[in-house]
Amino acid sequence: MPAPDALTRFRSLLHEALEQAMLVKLTLGKPRPGAPDPSLRNVFARPVLLKAGPHISLLYRHATRDITKNLSPAEAEATLLALLEEAFLDAHLFTPLHGAQLEQSADAARPARLRVKTAASAPPLAPATHDRGKARVIAPEAPWLRALGVTNERGQPREGMSHKFRQIEKFAELLRSLLGEAGLSTRDQTPPAPRLDPGPGVPPIGLHRGVSYPPPADAQGVEGAGLNLCPPSSLRPTAPLRLADMGAGKGYLTFALADLLGEGAEIVGIERRADLVATCNHVAADCGFAPRLRFIEGDIPAPPAPHPGGSGIGHWSLDIGHFSASSAVADGGKAAPAPALDALIALHACDTATDDALAAGHAAGARLLVVSPCCQKELRPRLTAPPVLADALRHGIFHERQAEFVTDALRAQLLECAGYRTKVFEFVSTEHTAKNLMIAAIRPASLAARGAEFSPDSSTLARVRAFAAFYGIREQRLARHLGLSLA
Repeated sequence: MPAPDALTRFRSLLHEALEQAMLVKLTLGKPRPGAPDPSLRNVFARPVLLKAGPHISLLYRHATRDITKNLSPAEAEATLLALLEEAFLDAHLFTPLHGAQLEQSADAARPARLRVKTAASAPPLAPATHDRGKARVIAPEAPWLRALGVTNERGQPREGMSHKFRQIEKFAELLRSLLGEAGLSTRDQTPPAPRLDPGPGVPPIGLHRGVSYPPPADAQGVEGAGLNLCPPSSLRPTAPLRLADMGAGKGYLTFALADLLGEGAEIVGIERRADLVATCNHVAADCGFAPRLRFIEGDIPAPPAPHPGGSGIGHWSLDIGHFSASSAVADGGKAAPAPALDALIALHACDTATDDALAAGHAAGARLLVVSPCCQKELRPRLTAPPVLADALRHGIFHERQAEFVTDALRAQLLECAGYRTKVFEFVSTEHTAKNLMIAAIRPASLAARGAEFSPDSSTLARVRAFAAFYGIREQRLARHLGLSLA
């Protein structure tokens, strides 16, 4: 009796693998000349477990699209054998016991070849799960998500919270990437500069005009500001990342940061509503984030108004919990800046509060600024329509959208003047939130160490001024904070 040919033997191996639930994977390739569907390049088969029981998932890979079909083992066997006879010349079958490779020729006169290798060449049997586990930055089962009402006890978004959950996930993914770009995923091994801590009875957040930083080497505190110098010897060789979320609201994204960064970060959430601050601190304690995650009551700090005749803010000190910095910029102050923050986040800060947050992060030496502006009202009444746009901008909706564009485009350009590398993008789909524009600004460590001090590039500043002049803008809040004249 003649030995079975290669194709017959391969059919038997495939039948055995499917019947005994031993299939790991199967690949069909090398399309036949004159195949029924010339766009079909490969077919991949793998076992999956559905509610209806074990099935075989077939992935049809076409030139421009993929199609997936889930079939019973018997249906899959018939379909795969038909494809092998009509559409493909080669097949690779893998089980825990062996790997089999079938090679056929388009010339029918040439016999097919089958090579079978032992288990050492075959991949291990994969779990027969239908949905492969998605690698998530934030685990849906996280207790803080449940405590904040985002998910239920099964780790599923509650009714009406699916969009919020997706927004949290996307934010965490973006921040992980941006922190890496800013060189903040790991800390330098050199001790950070000493920073100031508020003494007893000091409000958790505020701006103290005229406070020098750093104080003299023998200073024990700064009179009137209640600030004490932490000696360098008390600092660890590698300090945690220091982040502030200004306008934290219900804390969804602040908790996402704490979850994302773990023990390697100290995070302060700033929120003006006392009830939300109390709730978030309670959840932080219950979920094991305290004390590295704290929420404090307060507003986004605004630098003081410029001195008369000065070109920008003078000498001021920023305190956010135990993160403090003092700066002298633009009008000749002499205090040495001291970085207090590594990153500042301010999402949906209304109107000029976004500018205040950017200025605070800049003065604190942050290497990463991330804002999502809203309610861009400051420039709307000042916007002068260029003649070519006058007819279009007489419509209120166009005027409003143009003001939003001009405001955020100007912010990005001003940050570039201060030495940042900026990017502006939509961070979630508009179906999740209409307030989806994000501005991210990254500053090199060498510039961040100088705090608020910078020397704007003349060509960059000239382009910013030309842009402002095109829309008739002579001043803007962030420009004032940075000491930059738009006229």
